[in-house]
Amino acid sequence: MTASETTGSASEATSLLHEVSAAVGAITRHLSVHQVLEVIVSSARRLVGADYAAIGIPDDEGGFAEFITDGIGEEQRLEIGPLPRQHGMLAAILAESEPIRLDDLRRDPRFQWWPKAHPTMAALLGVPIRGCEPAVGSAEADCSRTIGIVVLTNDLGKPGFNEADTELIELLASHAAIAITNARLYERSRELTVVEERNRLARELHDAVMQRLFSLRLSARAARKLAPTDPEAAAHRLGEVETLAAEAIAELRAVIVELRPADLDAHGLVETLRRHVTLLDRLHDTEVTFELRSPVDLSRDGEVEVLRLVQEALSNAFRHARARHVSVTVETERITIADDGDGFDATEAATRGLGLLSLRERAKALGGELDLKTAPGEGTVVTLELDSSATDPEEADRA
Repeated sequence: MTASETTGSASEATSLLHEVSAAVGAITRHLSVHQVLEVIVSSARRLVGADYAAIGIPDDEGGFAEFITDGIGEEQRLEIGPLPRQHGMLAAILAESEPIRLDDLRRDPRFQWWPKAHPTMAALLGVPIRGCEPAVGSAEADCSRTIGIVVLTNDLGKPGFNEADTELIELLASHAAIAITNARLYERSRELTVVEERNRLARELHDAVMQRLFSLRLSARAARKLAPTDPEAAAHRLGEVETLAAEAIAELRAVIVELRPADLDAHGLVETLRRHVTLLDRLHDTEVTFELRSPVDLSRDGEVEVLRLVQEALSNAFRHARARHVSVTVETERITIADDGDGFDATEAATRGLGLLSLRERAKALGGELDLKTAPGEGTVVTLELDSSATDPEEADRA
């Protein structure tokens, strides 16, 4: 082997190592099961240069709970029809403990059929994803179960897959198993958190608000009985009613403020912000855009504070700015809300209750800083600078 060939081989190996590292890194950055699966299937197809790729997660009813493809357009996927069942080659890959590699899957006796709109495929590489799950009635984990499959295929006439391809996808599948398991555990923990939050809310409502409302009802009843005979005492009772009502409102507001928005548990901060911006864009004539430049990783409490800060900043923009365009930009270290509206005198506005004090308090609660750039007629840019201490190490690299 010549020096140039050796250099070329080393360069290809380094490039491939970077590709694998990037794929594994992308997988571990996501905590949603669906996102993890999407990254796995696209990474697998890219690593071996396949025409098509799919990842399937079997259910307990002979079908697939998830079956995500890459390389097939949305229109063609819809024409193919519903998710496949566990039959033919898919069933074979699920049943095998080792990868299946074929030059032409149609010639294999395990192949059955595919729908009319399905692309014609020949070369196949199928790799089971084997994960560890708690065994029934045992404290030890069962690591023999196939929790998913990765399927790679090429068009008719294209070359087949080789041993190196198989090793690459097996490596990817081993990392995928860990990522899928972690994502499932994360989603279950979020579900438990939602239940805990509902229970906490029920206790708060019962212990605080309900007791005050009960007292308010008694005072109102007493005032009604006293009104015909002792107007002065009735007026005193009505004063108590007013006080109790104000206290009940304050208690209820405190409970609502502390309540973690359900969307955060279901979708995470970034997707919740994206959905909120999309909704505002539909509801208003003003153009509202969202841009994610890099992942942002916050503690659970930090996510709530950021969401409420962005919502309040956007609300201020719509109420006061008369802007034509409002944008929300999310980066790892900062979140920016900008508009091209009227702008204002920030020094004067600080004394007139435009919500700036509330924004600064939320930023302080995050351990961050709020930067405000505005002037009459020049729009407004609100920037939340995030402090690294606000991040949650257990949710690192989350997109």
